[in-house]
Amino acid sequence: MTDHPVKEMMRLMATRIITIADGMSDEEIDAFISEILNANRVYTMGAGRSGLVAKAFAMRLMHLGFTAYVVGETVTPAMQPGDVLIVFSGSGATKTVADIAETARWIGGRLCLITSKKGSRIAKIADCVVIIESQRDKVADESAEFEIRQMMGELKSFAPLGTIFETTAMVFADAIISRLMEITSCRPEDLQCRHANIE
Repeated sequence: MTDHPVKEMMRLMATRIITIADGMSDEEIDAFISEILNANRVYTMGAGRSGLVAKAFAMRLMHLGFTAYVVGETVTPAMQPGDVLIVFSGSGATKTVADIAETARWIGGRLCLITSKKGSRIAKIADCVVIIESQRDKVADESAEFEIRQMMGELKSFAPLGTIFETTAMVFADAIISRLMEITSCRPEDLQCRHANIE
């Protein structure tokens, strides 16, 4: 009896994430952690599913005791020098995201990029870049990559539309939280006291 196709897809995705993790740079990861630890405040952003990863990461940083905000939320304050903006973008070139990244640099903030494109528009101005290699759908105009993927809605049978990048980025973000817990000697009960209690 064969396994359910969904279970097989899960194993295939997990195997791909392990391969990606094996190829990631220790130096890039350490630099990213240092940026977070040295920041006055942390801002996160991304478009589409990458934006959901950014929001989840900001929430976990808040649970750890960091001052963290999501770009675009109504309660997000003005960015200042000494703050860091963390961008999740597979292409590193989504126009709306790149425009905001450039504004953050103009303000004097630090910029970190989690991406699969080393030479992208955002990567060229970032203080810290973490490369998550993944196979992404090719489009003619990288600057409109997210918008094009949303409009076309073309699916492939395995991990369509940047799924592997976004899923790996989520696993990476959670692993960073685990490492920050070790570095800051944060206990699970410390996180619990900051968990939402009015839901």
